[in-house]
Order: sequence, then structure tokens, then C-alpha cells
Amino acid sequence: MMNCWLGIDVGSVSTKLVLMDDEQSIIKKVYLKTGSSPMKSVLKGYEELFSGTKKELRICGAGTTGSGRRIAAAMTGADVAKNEITAHGVAAVSVDKNVRTVLEIGGQDSKIIFIKDGAVYDFNMNTVCAAGTGSFLDRQASRLGIPVSEIGALAEKSTNPVKIAGKCAVFAESDMIHRQQEGCKSEDILAGLCDALVRGYLNNLATGKKIIEPVMFQGGVAANTGIKRAFEKALGFPIKVPEQYDVMGAWGAAIIAQKKVKQNGGASCFVDISSNPDNWEMKSSMCNGCANCCTLVCVLNNGKTMAKWGGRCS
Repeated sequence: MMNCWLGIDVGSVSTKLVLMDDEQSIIKKVYLKTGSSPMKSVLKGYEELFSGTKKELRICGAGTTGSGRRIAAAMTGADVAKNEITAHGVAAVSVDKNVRTVLEIGGQDSKIIFIKDGAVYDFNMNTVCAAGTGSFLDRQASRLGIPVSEIGALAEKSTNPVKIAGKCAVFAESDMIHRQQEGCKSEDILAGLCDALVRGYLNNLATGKKIIEPVMFQGGVAANTGIKRAFEKALGFPIKVPEQYDVMGAWGAAIIAQKKVKQNGGASCFVDISSNPDNWEMKSSMCNGCANCCTLVCVLNNGKTMAKWGGRCS
């Protein structure tokens, strides 16, 4: 039986799960849309991850990250629930111990992480505007009638990228429509879009910061070769896209869980959720204990409260 470590990254757009061996190599991964319910996406991803392999594996511990990490942690009894900055940083260092800067673009946010001596020492995160995110690229690809996976290849064919506004998603879309009406080629518009996204990313997140090599590009958008090329053009040096670029957060969570369990002498809180996948539910309620009137979120299994959060006082 093989020892494995489970990592779960529940984001606003996608949910990622990985199984990692004792040597910190990923042996299986699942990437799926979060949809309307983080809980359902975790259950579905868990089922896919262990399909056909579970009897051969022993889960020694689990870690969660992402905006839905509390939900995933409550369901799996995770040993750690860490923020995305820490998880992505840990995974980047595991790929290249000399990495100094991590560029990460997710579905609805983007972040830049600065690393020194193998540890995160600074970061910046944008959760305000959609202009520099994967969701914006999805929307524009859909409007142009092309698969989002083809944006990079088409953008690389451009010989005359057009100028697109990069500070605001609304202005960027208006510019794209205007360029279409002027008769500009789709590849030139897409190349301009990639340049605009990178320009907006660097202006919003890297102003006043020094981006030092080696630089690693992570997150689902890292699959877009047009964005990678735009980053390299703007920075003036090559950047690296790791093989597991799409699940780096989940991988980092698994690595952190492994370290935590070993520190605890091998004791793990992990709970197998496959035995009762239909008995999980979430409920929210208003706390009237004080004037704050906090919204409380409750995770229940068979009607039993497994975790609760949201209150700002005791």
C-alpha cells in the first residue's frame, strides 16, 4: 500500500485536488469547475481522484487552501488550511529552490509573490477588478467565438498587436469591440488583449516592487502562451511555467500537510468522506448576539455540526 498526501485547492472558479507521494511527487490530480457549490465540487473531485485507486493508497494527511479552504478542511478533517499565498509559494520552491518571484493568475483574482531563501517575504493581491483574471479571458474568448485554450496560439500569430486598455475590464471590452468594428484581425486583437492584461497586472501588483529572476508563472492562465510571451516581452527575460502549473496551490497544501503531520509524530486528523457523500450540507444563519449581526456559516454531516465560522465575537 502506498502512502499519499491529499491537497485540495477550492477557488471561486475551479477546484483542484492532488495526491502526492512521500517524495512530494504528484501521482494523480483532478481539475474541475467549482460551480455553484464548493462542497459539491469537493465531493465530485474527491470521487474522481480516488476512482479505481483508493484501495491501493493510504492517506497520511490532508491540506486545504483557496477561498473555500474552510469548507474543504471541515469535510476532510484537514491537518492544515493555509492561504493561497503560502501554498503557491511552497509549491514554487519545491519546483525550484532558487525561485524569487511567482506570478499567479487565477479565475477571479491575481497575485504576485516574492520569495527569498525559500520563504515568502512579500506579496500583493488583486481581488477588485476582473481585467487581469482568467474569467475575463474566458468572457472575451466566448464573445469572439473561439475556445479560450486557443487564445495563446492565435495571439502568437499576430504581426501587429492593437492597443487595448488594461486597467478596467469594461474599457478593455469596449476597446476590443471598437477594434473589431475597425476590421482588425482577431489575432491582433488577442495579442493586444494579452499585452493589456500583463500591463494591468504589472501596474496593479508590481508597482514599486522589483521582479527578480528566476520567475515562475502559475495558475490556470499560465497555459496561455500568449500571456507568457507578453510577460516575457514586458519583463525582458524568460519566465518558467512549471509542469503542474494548474494545481500548484493544491500541491503546496499537500506539502505543508506532510510537514505538519511529521511534526506531530505522524498523527493526522484526516477523515475519508467517500463513505457518506450524500450527507453533507451547508447552512447559514444570522447571529443576533450583538449589534454586528454576523452571518454564520455551518458545515453539517448527518445533521451534526462539523464546523462553524463567521462570527466576530465569542
